[in-house]
Amino acid sequence: MLIKIRADKFLWCIRLFKTRVLSNEACCRSKVKINNTTIKSSYIIKVGDVLKIKKKMIYITIRVKDTLDKRVSPKLVESYIEDITPESEIVKLKASLKIPRSYRERGSGRPTKKERRDMMKELKNYFKS
Repeated sequence: MLIKIRADKFLWCIRLFKTRVLSNEACCRSKVKINNTTIKSSYIIKVGDVLKIKKKMIYITIRVKDTLDKRVSPKLVESYIEDITPESEIVKLKASLKIPRSYRERGSGRPTKKERRDMMKELKNYFKS
């Protein structure tokens, strides 16, 4: 039996977003495309649709196998969607996780000029090697 479900609720049900509000905002901000067209959160999902969702800095691509109306456990998600994200996007995500990030204690204020220079020097050395 086919279930009519809105795009924002579907994305929340398959656990791509933690809350329904976040999935609704993603649809409103044009971060979700179906068959390469931007959609509203009220779009009705159909079996066979190809969704392209921008999360962080990559595009996650999935194909809808079946529709559902309630949030399911992570183990059952695979029976509703097929992940067809290109390998290049996965490589991009892994590369971004390896880039060093500087950390400052909360309340320590803005970095001084010397501290900024040191941070830039660290980044340059990282990318040289």
